[in-house]
Amino acid sequence: MRTTAAEPSVLTDLRVLVLAGGLSYERDVSLRSGRRVLDALRAVGVDAEQRDADVALLPSLTADPPDAVVIALHGATGEDGSLRGVLDLCDIPYVGCDARASRLAWDKPSAKAVLREAGIPTPDWVALPHDRFSELGAVAVLDRIVDRLGLPLMVKPAQGGSGLGAAVVRDDAALPAAMVGCFAYDSTALVERYVPGMDVAVSVVDLGEGPQALPAVEIVPRNGVYDYAARYTAGRTTWHTPARLSPDVAEAVAEVALAAHRALGLRDLSRVDLIVDGDGRPHVLEVNVAPGMTETSLLPLAVQAAGLDFGRVLGTLVARAAARGN
Repeated sequence: MRTTAAEPSVLTDLRVLVLAGGLSYERDVSLRSGRRVLDALRAVGVDAEQRDADVALLPSLTADPPDAVVIALHGATGEDGSLRGVLDLCDIPYVGCDARASRLAWDKPSAKAVLREAGIPTPDWVALPHDRFSELGAVAVLDRIVDRLGLPLMVKPAQGGSGLGAAVVRDDAALPAAMVGCFAYDSTALVERYVPGMDVAVSVVDLGEGPQALPAVEIVPRNGVYDYAARYTAGRTTWHTPARLSPDVAEAVAEVALAAHRALGLRDLSRVDLIVDGDGRPHVLEVNVAPGMTETSLLPLAVQAAGLDFGRVLGTLVARAAARGN
């Protein structure tokens, strides 16, 4: 993989703010991501500090603006575009895509529609707001979903991450409970056809020569479902980096991930989650614009598999953001 890393002298001149925490369901994961990013940046000489996204943030940004911000906030706070819009108002550069692209990627049904229009494979789906679900009659709606999409199904919040509220439904009798669990995290449920196969994640980074795909990470959860516990509990998941794919399939997976990154208008970094079916065909499930950075997160694993230094990658991204400006 070709890279253009920032010079150490450039990194030591930077003052960077890492935003982590927030009030979403993923606060604890965000704090772990923020600490990992902070330590990695400091290890390569960047003057970095960590701050929560609270009422003290805007006065601090106004009084003493950093050269760049790294958004390690997960959930709506870091991924729905609103915080990026505020940073734009403050003329503060940040790593990652702009507010518009972030809003698009955050809403899974909207993102899937863009991917489908661009010819990028993604499982068939239907998005159901809770109000419509109740007004039209739950039983009739669920019966129609099963008739149209078949079984098994994947149910997950239309907006959300870390596998919260997600469930695989293999029997139509289990669908109502899965919908109720999903609605606990979001007012809209995304129900999509479940595609059996290999779970892989492809991280995309742009270190100066355009977006490039890092080696795919294969995800093997012990219970078969990559839910919140499987993501963040030691021993619940095995990862293979690079994924155990043939060269041809690995190339196809990378190409699809890059196509999804571009179709959604992303920049700097993203993580594309896919299923590779039994015929070696990749299907995009979702795209994350603020990937986890914890010790069990997939982007750092991919960086390591590519033979890159995590701190230098982050340092290059913040240096490019600072040079780009708002």
